[in-house]
Amino acid sequence: MKILLTAFDPFGGEKVNPALEAVKLVQVTSAAVEKLEVPTVFYKSIDRVAERIREINPDVVLAIGQAGGRFDITVERVAINTDDARIPDNEGNQPIDLPIVEGGPPAYFSTLPIKAMVEAIRQAGIPASVSNTAGTFVCNHLMYGILHTIAALERPVRGGFIHVPFVPAQAVGKPFVPSMSLGDITRAIEAAIAAILANETDIMRSGGKEF
Repeated sequence: MKILLTAFDPFGGEKVNPALEAVKLVQVTSAAVEKLEVPTVFYKSIDRVAERIREINPDVVLAIGQAGGRFDITVERVAINTDDARIPDNEGNQPIDLPIVEGGPPAYFSTLPIKAMVEAIRQAGIPASVSNTAGTFVCNHLMYGILHTIAALERPVRGGFIHVPFVPAQAVGKPFVPSMSLGDITRAIEAAIAAILANETDIMRSGGKEF
């Protein structure tokens, strides 16, 4: 089993991106994991990951992104075909109400066992939930792009996205903003990968919520 594990560089004025720092620390012995840093830039992010997918032919593509303000690890259910950036990306692009793929499907659903992933993360003692919106910034953009790329392949590849909270250093000076230790974020990603490897199909659990 070969997994392509991606994470974004810092953005929005932050000095670090906990997604990237955690991915650097992830250790998996039961699968071959290729790690890829992705620019927080519209279209370049998709191009970078799509190129690597074609180069290494992974069985799974798992992207990790930062969602400052969220309290727990959130496994994304769906990506929509819309860019609506509240802030510019790292190259100053700020698309508003534009499709990611002109004429593409309105949305793609994760093909990963999202509820099994949430359950595994919780079993590791880390808060987690299913999220029903990946936003409309570069995270949603990349998730949609990954699933659109996979849909065009001639062999089955599973793909999806996880959002992680700020680490404590990022919450300094931001009253009431939640954070999670880098160690727990790393363990959560490792637990999610273990669930992906153990579950070809998802488990039946209630997981509906507003985000």
